[in-house]
Amino acid sequence: MNTTRIAALFLAILLNSAAADEFALLKEERIGPLRFNQPAAEAKRLVTCPVQRGPVELWGADGDYHQAWTAPACGLTLDVGAAKSAGPQTIRAITLTRPSSWKTRRGIGIGSTEREVMAAYGRDREKETSVSGQRLVAGALYGGLVFTFHQGRVTRIFLGAAAE
Repeated sequence: MNTTRIAALFLAILLNSAAADEFALLKEERIGPLRFNQPAAEAKRLVTCPVQRGPVELWGADGDYHQAWTAPACGLTLDVGAAKSAGPQTIRAITLTRPSSWKTRRGIGIGSTEREVMAAYGRDREKETSVSGQRLVAGALYGGLVFTFHQGRVTRIFLGAAAE
């Protein structure tokens, strides 16, 4: 094998590794007992508040069928989706607000300070889309955590793809 081919192979491996790492946080993170891509049937057993399910809708952005599950008493909204309208659903996004007491794997919940979020997720911060005092994106906007702040405290936590 010549040096050009070796260099191209090395570059391809390096780029594939970098792309895989971009979504590592999304894949490993949990909010309370829930995680991205978790079967909706499992989530149904883990959410203790009454859940209201919206209609199943086809999204043009990804070609999948999505449904909103809301549990206001738990401060929880889930986006669940499937490739087919009646297929098995998985969690595509999790949103926490008040009065939720759930926390991320690194101990951040509603009411945590921006300083606490920076200590826990600062090394994963996406600099281009994070705005001090307003929002911290950990991982990637295309798949990660988004913390929303008001007066220095977390008011919303989102896990999933905030942009497509």
